[in-house]
Amino acid sequence: MTRYHGSCHCGAVQFCIEAEINELIACDCTLCRKKNALMATVSYAALKILRGQKYLSLYQWNTGKAEHYFCSKCGIYTFNRRRMDSNMYSVNAYCLDGLDLATLPVRQVAGKNRS
Repeated sequence: MTRYHGSCHCGAVQFCIEAEINELIACDCTLCRKKNALMATVSYAALKILRGQKYLSLYQWNTGKAEHYFCSKCGIYTFNRRRMDSNMYSVNAYCLDGLDLATLPVRQVAGKNRS
């Protein structure tokens, strides 16, 4: 497994993941379109918050099952706990240091069709 360090823009929230990232996901739901993030999927156990838990703010909408986290200081969306599989996180790949996004395929997901 590869270890990646991640953070928000201001550095208040820092985390790491241990995962092999083979693709990125672009979702077309209203939230994902507006935040314009590319997501990497990791297991719940693979994500560890290193610093700044107190700066993580939670946003929930629609069914209220997914947990979308962002930094309350700089506003950067960092990751979410998925509603359809709460054992998985979707991590904002732009927050990960050392991940070459240009080398990974992007899979389109039709999130706007999910209720």
